Amino acid sequence: MPKDLPIACSLDAAALEQRLAAIAEVGAASLVEHNEDGGRHVLRFRRDPRSRKRLEGIVAAEAACCAFLDLRLDDDGDHLILSVAAPQAGQPTADGFARAFAARR
Repeated sequence: MPKDLPIACSLDAAALEQRLAAIAEVGAASLVEHNEDGGRHVLRFRRDPRSRKRLEGIVAAEAACCAFLDLRLDDDGDHLILSVAAPQAGQPTADGFARAFAARR
């Protein structure tokens, strides 16, 4: 997990709203399951090319604006697994990010 990075998001309010809407859209289309264990969120998505592309885009965009988040996208059989964690001070952001995928479910 990244250390010594500022716990801050570089998006303005309008860009954050757009990002959260895009995240919720991906979640509505392909989120299968969301679990949390010890502050790490594990989100399971249907595995298909469109979901992969969209998730890769979200992970890249989040890495640019919230570099303190530890985001990992992996394959697990029929699913794509996105894990989300953060240092303790950034945990509320990690929680909000992970839960945004379920906003439209």
